[in-house]
Amino acid sequence: MSVSDYLDHLNRGEHVVANSPFHEIMHNLAQDAIKITTEMNNQYHTPEELRGLFSQLIGKKVDDSFGLFPPFTSDCGKNIHVGKGVFINSGCRFQDQGGIFIKDNVLIGHNVVLATLNHGLKAEERHWLFPGRIVIEENAWIGSNATILPGVTIGKNAVVAAGAVVTKDVAANTVVGGVPAKLIKTIEDSEEKQ
Repeated sequence: MSVSDYLDHLNRGEHVVANSPFHEIMHNLAQDAIKITTEMNNQYHTPEELRGLFSQLIGKKVDDSFGLFPPFTSDCGKNIHVGKGVFINSGCRFQDQGGIFIKDNVLIGHNVVLATLNHGLKAEERHWLFPGRIVIEENAWIGSNATILPGVTIGKNAVVAAGAVVTKDVAANTVVGGVPAKLIKTIEDSEEKQ
């Protein structure tokens, strides 16, 4: 079984049973991600070097407009997809097995958690993993210390307030905040131009 088979399985939303061949691949990918992020986080790297390390982590080249301030952690890496003009601030943690899709010009604040896996509620399924992709549309801004849970889409131009826990989709051109996150306001065109 290949990494591609594993990612296809997760991207179809299929669960991973503990101690299965898929679980073994997940463990191996996690070890590779730990190696790369340890290198990324434990000494100074130029922006170009960080882009190279991040590209190695996700298995594809990121655009020259991509920016990242370490530290950064991921427990897989290979199911992170980023567009142009993306900036990830320090302290972010991506659990990406279920797929993280970040579109162009997204800003991600300090200490943001993107979590794409849940565990089963039944005791006999507690160690099983249930994936749900996260999609962050163009020009969205995720505030510091926010947590985005599995299966959530953040709409185009949306803002997630600092400290929010997002459990359901966020509409385009809105601001959400709180635990769980709720609509605070709609962003008007005149506000977008300021």
